[in-house]
Amino acid sequence: MEEYFAFPGRHAVHQIAGLLQEEDFETLFNLVGQIVGALMSESYRRKHVNLSAHLDPSVDEDADEEPDERMRRRPYFEVLIVDDLSQSQQRQQRQNLVDLRREEDGFTYEPVFVHSFEDALIAVLFNQAIQSVVIRFGFRLHSNHNMPVLQRYLNQAQHGDIDDLEPQDYGIVLADIIASVRPELDLFLVTDQAVEDIAGRVGAACRRVFYNREDFLELHTNILRGIDSRYETPFFNALKHYSKQPTGVFHAMPISRGKSIAKSHWIKDMGEFYGMNIFMAETSATSGGLDSLLEPHGPIKKAQELAARAFGSRQTFFATNGTSTCNKIVVQALVRPGDIVLVDRDCHKSHHYGLVLTGAEAIYLDSYPLHEYSMYGAVPLRDIKRNLLELRKAGKLDRVKMLLLTNCTFDGIVYNVERFMEECLAIKPDLVFLWDEAWFGFARFGPTYRTRTGMHAAETLRKKYRSAEYRKLYASKQKQLAKIDPDDVEAHLGKHLYPDPDKVRIRVYTTQSTHKTLTALRQGSMIHMHDQDFSSKVEESFHEAYMTHTSTSPNYQILASLDVGRRQVELEGFELVQKQVEQAMILRQRIRTHPLLSKHFKVLTVGDMIPASHRQSGIESYYDPERGWNEIWDAWAGDEFCLDATRVTLFVGGTGLDGDSFKNEILMDKFGIQVNKTSRNTVLFMTNIGTTRSSIAYLIEVLVKIANELEEQAEDMSGPERKVQERKVHSLTYDLPPLPDFSRFHNAFRPDPDGTTPEGDMRSAYFLAYGEGECEYLGLTDGTLDTAMNAGREVVSATFVIPYPPGFPILVPGQVISAEIIEFLRNLDVKEIHGYRPDLGLRVFTEEALNNRL
Repeated sequence: MEEYFAFPGRHAVHQIAGLLQEEDFETLFNLVGQIVGALMSESYRRKHVNLSAHLDPSVDEDADEEPDERMRRRPYFEVLIVDDLSQSQQRQQRQNLVDLRREEDGFTYEPVFVHSFEDALIAVLFNQAIQSVVIRFGFRLHSNHNMPVLQRYLNQAQHGDIDDLEPQDYGIVLADIIASVRPELDLFLVTDQAVEDIAGRVGAACRRVFYNREDFLELHTNILRGIDSRYETPFFNALKHYSKQPTGVFHAMPISRGKSIAKSHWIKDMGEFYGMNIFMAETSATSGGLDSLLEPHGPIKKAQELAARAFGSRQTFFATNGTSTCNKIVVQALVRPGDIVLVDRDCHKSHHYGLVLTGAEAIYLDSYPLHEYSMYGAVPLRDIKRNLLELRKAGKLDRVKMLLLTNCTFDGIVYNVERFMEECLAIKPDLVFLWDEAWFGFARFGPTYRTRTGMHAAETLRKKYRSAEYRKLYASKQKQLAKIDPDDVEAHLGKHLYPDPDKVRIRVYTTQSTHKTLTALRQGSMIHMHDQDFSSKVEESFHEAYMTHTSTSPNYQILASLDVGRRQVELEGFELVQKQVEQAMILRQRIRTHPLLSKHFKVLTVGDMIPASHRQSGIESYYDPERGWNEIWDAWAGDEFCLDATRVTLFVGGTGLDGDSFKNEILMDKFGIQVNKTSRNTVLFMTNIGTTRSSIAYLIEVLVKIANELEEQAEDMSGPERKVQERKVHSLTYDLPPLPDFSRFHNAFRPDPDGTTPEGDMRSAYFLAYGEGECEYLGLTDGTLDTAMNAGREVVSATFVIPYPPGFPILVPGQVISAEIIEFLRNLDVKEIHGYRPDLGLRVFTEEALNNRL
């Protein structure tokens, strides 16, 4: 593997092998220790590591021995050069590049040489330090190495047989594959063919095409320029520059330039705590080198363009007040009163409130339930198709505007985005998709994860529907569908549907809580879009919606953090996401193989959280103690739903503590461990790009301590105490209330109460509840609610009722309250339920108010 990395490199490994053969174990020990230390501390990225120090104890291995030492303290990366070169040629080319280093260079790099197509793919998949790839024309197709363990990685990357390629096409195809696996890399193609022809064929994959053996200076400067274009942070730089300028502030904000703090006798500790730079950069100004978020023309505009490049969108907009606002902006921009929106009932509350604001008619979609864990999964494709086909049958398809789903869900369920959009577009070719990817911002920078993001799927489908191959496929499928009655809903549900390439429009929006999974200050979020009709149909309304919800005084520190966070993921996102997944996998493995932890806790697997009917690959878990690690690529390629490996859901029902108590009383209060979500009997642990091995070790240590305490408590229990504990465990494991589906909207709030489709008007219900005389309270515990329902009254909620957890509305305005919902609310053991007052009960519409609406 060492030939795929610049450090320690093949030469050092040969040294190790030689010392081992010579049985010079003392020198071998010193050399290996030096290499391991440099790899663990990553000191080789900061300075030159002299691997000859082990030969002479008098040599100071930390001494600056090379003239370019100061440059090694600059950001370091590696350049992959694909060419069939001898060892001496490699050394010469490395020296040629080293000789070009200059004091003013902002970065420094080391070259990595490989001989073949396959070796190049292995290198970019495993060497996270590679930032640039130089593809020459003299390399081979296959690797000299026989490493079956790596073949599966190659198969996934190549997507087909490369043996049929002609030698003159090796470089072009390799560039295309690398661009699909790691799109952030700078690719340079060196060819001995007609350079004009090659340049036209590589498209956007390559940054530059050179003819024949290029000038090394030209190559060197282009490599550095490519890194610089990703390193650039236009707004962050502008804000730093502004903070250093002498200014006189005759504007708002006494805190600007830190003046109100510096002159204070009582709040100087605030300046000491935060440091003065944050206040020096605080301002209300939009000029002087800065920019306006509402009408960006300068560095904010440029920063948003760079973010669009990084996340694969056509346009990207920043937001400084969270994804809740992003969701409302998109919904308001695209939906008007009377439009029909299909929406995941379990989505974030901001979507529900957005529908109230717009006056759209909602059709709520139910996710599959996981009753034994008191959580919901995701909305099956079959259910979405059924609703669209029923709407088409009822003649209402023209009013359907948007499908709104959460990808991935709080608990880590990830949609097959491409498949869902394709089949929905076959029914409604101009349907708008809003994928709430609040917790999925990191996914763009993992090759497997990327395939299930809204922006990647949009680009993939856009290219697919332009191809001649797809037109042939569509024509053949239409011949088969022509035999089916268009109104036969059941017959269509069993078919993979394909959209008409002449009618389909790709209109995809994703909202992202950048601060949740990437580096950004709290509330830093982004809206990404790939909408073919944006300029012709949406631009003006989007601008108005953006103005409606965006502050005229956005926080510049948040904007700067979004800019810097984008820089980070373009330069090291691949590496950080790989390590994030690795930490989560290690946590799974340790818990499942530890005898004490596996006795008291259970890590929920893919099989536990995704029913077999939605798991076509048949994979049951990422890790099994008997079989080890399972291959997940097939699952991610074809399954209807997948599980995000970075989220580890731990079943804690066997402890006798509910999830909320386990979180607050044990993890947080005793050990200072924060978790994001609980259900009645589970706790969700999320890894992120900041998670360290030490963090994982501490969590395992804490879980072992908890398990030991449980063991001691069990030993000391009396007979009656043991029975009480068994009842608690049984209650949390078996006596779980069934999760209720969305019931229905009351006819008073259904625009078409006699129709066959279930859309409802929440806006009317929401504002009707403003009238005090239109509502009353019925208690959950005093019998008034039961009496009303037993008498046959349709009790209708006047408010949103949102328990935490699960954190989404169990009731919305205008919804009929069912017996299943009442049972669920009564069995909830959470303290926080928005919209419900324990002293009064549920706020519902009076019968008179409903009758007046009918």
